[in-house]
Parts: sequence; structure tokens; C-alpha cells
Amino acid sequence: MEKLRVLIVALVVVVVEGVAGDETLPGCNYTCGNVEIPYPYGTGYSRTPDSRPCYMEDKFRVDCNDSILYTGTLQILNISVPTHQLLANSFTALACPTNGSSISASVGTALGFSISSVENKLVTIGCDSYGYIQSVYNGETYTTGCLTRCNGHTREIADGTCSGIGCCQVDVPPAMKNVSIHADYFLNSTTDWGNCTASFVVKDGSYNFSTKDLSNFEYEKLPLVLDWTVGENNCKASKSDHNYACKKNSYCDDTDTDYGYRCICNDGYQGNPYHPNGCSDVDECKTGNHTCISDKNCYNTDGSYKCFCPKGHSGNGTKEEPCRPKNIITNIIIGVGAGVILLFVGTATVYLTYQKRKLIKLREKYFTQNGGTILLHQLSTRENSSRSTQIFTEEQLKKATNNFDESLIVGKGGYGTVFKGCLTDNTMVAVKKSKIIDASQNEQFINEVIVLSQINHRNVVKLLGCCLETEVPLLVYEFVNNGTLSDFIHSERKVNNATWKNRLRIATEAAGALSYLHSAASIPIIHRDVKTANILLDETYTAKVSDFGASRLVPLDQNELATMVQGTIGYLDPEYMQTSQLTEKSDVYSFGVVLVELLTGKKPFSFDGPEAERNLAMHFLCCLKQDHLFDVLQVGIWNEENKQEIMEVSILAAKCLRLNGEERPTMKEVVMELEGIRVLEKHPWINSDQNLEESQYLLHEASSRIYEHGDSSSQQYTGYDSIRDCVLITLDNGR
Repeated sequence: MEKLRVLIVALVVVVVEGVAGDETLPGCNYTCGNVEIPYPYGTGYSRTPDSRPCYMEDKFRVDCNDSILYTGTLQILNISVPTHQLLANSFTALACPTNGSSISASVGTALGFSISSVENKLVTIGCDSYGYIQSVYNGETYTTGCLTRCNGHTREIADGTCSGIGCCQVDVPPAMKNVSIHADYFLNSTTDWGNCTASFVVKDGSYNFSTKDLSNFEYEKLPLVLDWTVGENNCKASKSDHNYACKKNSYCDDTDTDYGYRCICNDGYQGNPYHPNGCSDVDECKTGNHTCISDKNCYNTDGSYKCFCPKGHSGNGTKEEPCRPKNIITNIIIGVGAGVILLFVGTATVYLTYQKRKLIKLREKYFTQNGGTILLHQLSTRENSSRSTQIFTEEQLKKATNNFDESLIVGKGGYGTVFKGCLTDNTMVAVKKSKIIDASQNEQFINEVIVLSQINHRNVVKLLGCCLETEVPLLVYEFVNNGTLSDFIHSERKVNNATWKNRLRIATEAAGALSYLHSAASIPIIHRDVKTANILLDETYTAKVSDFGASRLVPLDQNELATMVQGTIGYLDPEYMQTSQLTEKSDVYSFGVVLVELLTGKKPFSFDGPEAERNLAMHFLCCLKQDHLFDVLQVGIWNEENKQEIMEVSILAAKCLRLNGEERPTMKEVVMELEGIRVLEKHPWINSDQNLEESQYLLHEASSRIYEHGDSSSQQYTGYDSIRDCVLITLDNGR
């Protein structure tokens, strides 16, 4: 029974949300008490992540207090979108001669709201009394009212009549806004009238006069109708506005409006024209609102319907021209036509079967051409790789990326374009579509699959699978949704100690991933394109190293590889550029540039500014040599709290940027240095004075000790004399 109760409650919630989903915005309340709140009205803000307002304009914001809905001081009883009217309770104006008291009532309305002249009446109850309504609009005052006389014959007044004796009523003029309602009585009246006079605006038919009301009027509030519109201008002026309110399958109407306009569903459609989903089609065949001879002879179309006759009959299926059986000749013609159609269908089926087989063979060709055989062989030789790498079909990835829609492109690199996609199980993925490649480039693509299939590290982007049956191969990664470290560095508007802590943590995580690639993977891997654009950030700003298209596996018996130089200007290892000998220290140099980028907030290579500052690494080392470190740091990044940490990271960056690769630290040592700095950050009281003095000493040493022409470094790197004064900085090992 308990399970049944839970199921019933869940079904009710689904039904209610389904109904409300076409009337209000997602995450917004649809009801207050028993009053529905259709858009453009709304209370507060949505519970969705964007926290958007639940209402279209400020004038449509309503408040729900103790299950009662209010607009200003008016209690709302009903909101109607089709009629563009709002039913609300309004106060009654009273004037009592016994104590001389007089209470006026006001109906304050925002622009776009007015007292309905069609739906309301101004009513006054009393003897020898009068009531009037007053409106001030555009600096002018408008007034109307009525009076009632009894002449001492109150017993002759009949219930239900309101013709001027005991009760009078008058129409409300159009466009009455911000009205005040007044009740009063005639002084020195011949009638000894001692009861109160009441005056109020009420929805026509909502109040029925009774003679008892003359002696005791008990209605404090009565319902009235307000007309409302949206916007400020008429339809012609509003259609070009980005805030134009009329959505799909609706039109604009400004008939009889003095302010704004209304949105109305087109013929054949129903729903809320202001809701983002717009109006939906009415199925006239199910509602019976059609001219066909029966529902079975009705075919619903978008916004309309069509009538038809069954096979073997003539006519159009309407009540005016019903269906009639066809003659024999007509049947023969239909039979011949059906035969031709069957022949065509058969021919088309054979052709489509041929094309399908042709497509299968083409996909097999692409699979082999893209290195699929090599990939399967490589994956089969590595334990657990085939279990974690999924082979996707072309149709799966087309559906996930909306046929590779350009609006879903999230990045472009040297080896391809990356699209954002969503699999059928709602998993968000990044699909990398390689550029048109020849057979010699297949190795780079297969290389990336092989490299990533054996990596399992929280700071390395995860490869989910690949597709090889297309002309260009595709890789499918986990989707990392917070952009790149480059975006993070170069788009920050405010730099402070909090962002420095984030930068230091991100640097430590990225260094940990590279250390894992160099020393903990089953076969050492050199990334060969380390840069901030290849370090992604997830929703918690956790670093994810990506783009392994240029990476190389290093055999266990080798320390270096002779390769064609690849990488990004500004991050490339000078030693690698000169010798073409790739080592893990090449990644260390590139990571040193990343550290400098984190410290300075500048791009690694730029043609803007003086020539001496175009290469960021060289400029940084020059400033370090001249003891001007804090001149090159990003403005606002350091303070007294993190000054020591920044000095330590600057020293580490300089170590990574040594020209001689053998003198650079390993990535494992870099991780240890960064983790030690982070420990110092968390516990600044640990040897703070000693560490600060040591860092200042090392920083001074770094800026004063430079290799001379006779040392080993200068002999190895002839051709770098023009920059050696800034770049060749010697630093003692250890912090």
C-alpha cells in the first residue's frame, strides 16, 4: 500500500508539472493557494541554475503570502491570459453621517493596467447619497458617478433593482487608471438618513442589491476586473524590439489599447502566447471542431485540418460534399496506378539495398584507412584497454552533435575540431573530428588513442572511445565544461589572493598529471605540446591535461627520441628546437612557461609591445636576473600573505626554463616543489622567517649568477649568445 501511495503521488506531481510546464517558466511556482499564476506573471526567481525572473516585466511580479496572491495591495482572485484580464478584490468607500467619518478607496495600477470599462460598474448604495470615481492620467483628471434618492419611501425599494432609488450604478469610462473611489451624502437632507453610504467598483453581475444593505452594508471588499497589456509601444514599434513578447504561432494585437499590446494565439492554435514554447496546435479532429462528415474522415494538420474520403470513394469528405463510391473505370485506373507504385517501390528497395551495401563497404574502407586494424591490434595487446575504450558508430556521433553543427564547436586545434555532444544516455561528451589526413598522419591519430587508452589519472582528460568508419577519424572524450586554463588566466577581471591559490593548485594538479605520464604510466609518455590551452578546467576548476595528438611513447630502454620538431611557439624547448632530440625535459621547459604565464597573466609570445618583451620566458628571466621580479608579475596577484609562495614558484619556473635540459628538474621534482609550497601556504607559521630569508637569498642568487662564455652550456648552445644574458640563469638545487 505504501508503494502504491508513493506511485500515485509521483503520478500526480508529473501531471501537475506537465500542465504547468506550458503556462509558467521552469523552476517557478504555478499556483498560490487555489490561484494559478500563468506567465508573464510570476513570483520571485526560478529555482533553475540561471535564477532568471519568473515574470516578464516588473509590473507582472506578484507576491504569494499565506497562500494568498497579491499585486500591490490588491488580492488576486484569477489571472486570464486569453482575455488579458485580472480579477481582484477591491476595497469599498464608505461615508457615515452618524460620526462624520469618510473612507475613500483607491485602486493603484501600473502602466499597462486599467479598470475594465466593459466588465465593471460603479455602484453606490444609500439614500440621499452619491458616489464617484476619479482617475488622474497624463496630468488630467477624469470623474464620473451617480446619486441615489429615497424621498422617505425606503419600504418601496425592491431587492435586485439598482435604478437610482437606494441603489444606483453607472458604466466605468475606458482607460481609467490609478483611480480613487469616493462615497458621500447630501447634508440637510429631508430624509432622516442615519446609515452609511457605500460606493465601489465591482464586476458586473458579482453584486446583487438587497434592501438589507441600506441599513448594514457588510462588504469590505468586492471583485473588480482589470485589463492588462504588455510592453510600452504599439505592435508596429514593438516587433523589432528584442523584448517582443509574442512567441511561436501567435500574433500581436493593439486594438483599443492606449498603452502596450496583447499577444493572441493564431487560429487553429491554443495555449500561452507569452510562454517561450508559444502556442500549440489544436487537434480539431479530436475536439469535433471541424466540418468533416465524421472524425474518421478528418486529418489534423499544423494549425488546421483536412477532410478526406476513404479508398474507393470520391468527394472531399465534408458535410457539403460527402463521400460517394467510385465507378469501375476509376477502380481500374486506381489499380494500374497502384501497380506502377509497387513497381517503383520495388525498384527503389533494390536500389536502396545496393546503396546500403555500398555504404557498409565504404565504412569498412575508412575503418582500415584510418588505422582501425592497427588500433584493434594495439588495444588487444594492452590489458583492460579494450574494456575502457568504446567503438562508436557514425550515426551515434551525428545524433550526439546534431550532425556536427558548427554552433556546437567548443575548440579548434592543430589536429582537428572539437564539438560538444550529448549521447543517448545524456552523457555530455567532447567529439574531436580530425582534419583531412593522409596515411602518414594516421599514426598520430592512432597514437593519441593508444596513449589515452592506457592512462587513468584524475587530472588527465578521459578517453571514452573513437569512431573510425568516417572519412576523418573521431575521438570521444569526457566533456570538461569550464574552458581552458588559458581562458581562466586571460579573462579574469579581478586578481587576488583567492585566485592565486587556485592557480597554485591548478599548477600542482597539471604537474602531477605530467609526472604520471613521465614516470608512472606503463610506458613513459612525453606530451610534446604542454600549454595553458591544453589544460582544461572542470566545474570545480580541477585541472585536466588534454590533446595528446603530438604525444610520443618512449621505449623503456631509451631516454630520448629523434623526432620532427612539433609544439607551440612560446612554449617550445630551445634545446629540442636545436637538436630535434625529444626528452621528458622538453615537457618540463613547456611547463615552466605555463608557470610564468600563471605568474604574469601574459601570453607566452606576443608581437605587441617592445621587442625585448615579445618572448615571455626570456623577458621573465631578464627581470629575474635584474632583481625586478615583482615588476613583471600580474598586477594585484601578490601581497604580503603570498609573497613568499610567489617567490618560490618564480624560482621553480626559472629552474624549468634552463637551456640545458639535464639541469632542469624532473616533473616528479617539480610536483614535490609545488606540493611543498602549498603546504607552506596552508601552514604559513612553519619556519616562515627561515623560508622567507632562504627564498630571498635564492632569488638574489638567481638574479646575480649567470653562465660565462666558457661554461658547458654556452659551448653546447652556440647561436644563443643574443639571449644568454637573460636566459642562462643558474640556480642552486633545493628550495
